Amino acid sequence: MSRPGSRADHHRFCRIEGWEEVRNSRGQAVRHHITLELELADGRILRTRISRPANNTGYGPNLWSSILKEQLAVSEDEFWACLDDKQLPDRGSADSQSPARALPAQLVFHLLHDVGLPEYHVAHMTLEEATAVMVEHWSKPRS
Repeated sequence: MSRPGSRADHHRFCRIEGWEEVRNSRGQAVRHHITLELELADGRILRTRISRPANNTGYGPNLWSSILKEQLAVSEDEFWACLDDKQLPDRGSADSQSPARALPAQLVFHLLHDVGLPEYHVAHMTLEEATAVMVEHWSKPRS
């Protein structure tokens, strides 16, 4: 059966897992919400917001489901296992990162759309080859 989460549960989950509080441009805490981030081994950064104060005010079922799925990226079982048993969610490891030879997405976009290379060709390029093609493309005078 589904247990409704509260702001306090949400905040406690983030503290247990090691999320970091985001500061505003002046280095102070964000005023209206507690904003937290967690950097994952695969390079993604999760971000969540908790209305102040982080008390026992519960979330509605739709909001709670959205927070778990879209902000915390965990199942309800993983969430409660973390709170009840201090069992951290399996977020993968540094070994499960993108392959070492993967090209940055922005570079792939430029190769496909600016240079006009076919996708199968880009898929087999090394970073050095892709960079050389872009440097050559950008070095040509515009017509």
